[in-house]
Amino acid sequence: MSSEPISLDQALASFTERWSPRIVAAVNDYDVRVAKVEGEHVWHVHDHTDEFFLVLEGELHISLRESAGERTVTLPKGSVFTVPRGTEHKPHARVSSEILVFEPTGTLSVGDRHDEVPSHVDATTGHALSRRA
Repeated sequence: MSSEPISLDQALASFTERWSPRIVAAVNDYDVRVAKVEGEHVWHVHDHTDEFFLVLEGELHISLRESAGERTVTLPKGSVFTVPRGTEHKPHARVSSEILVFEPTGTLSVGDRHDEVPSHVDATTGHALSRRA
């Protein structure tokens, strides 16, 4: 990790892939990841950790399957939301959007349990940020 400031704009400009997060910083045992998103992710669950989302640009929707039923939260630019551990969820974006995600280092982007992963979703623990960012 860099001991210098990281420009999120430059970090996001360093890649084009959707649903393929880049690690921009570490805080204790947590990764700070940025991603470009559009279309649908996959239904998945993180059994042992919450997942924090911050929308940097655009709008993110997160469908949740909870004991009371299924619902979708909408996060416009500047909004934050935490999906509680053990909650099945599926992020999706109708327009090209940019997000920041905060979760424990080594957390797989498709969770511990998930539906079949489509080809446009990267099942990863996060990619290193390009040196040019």
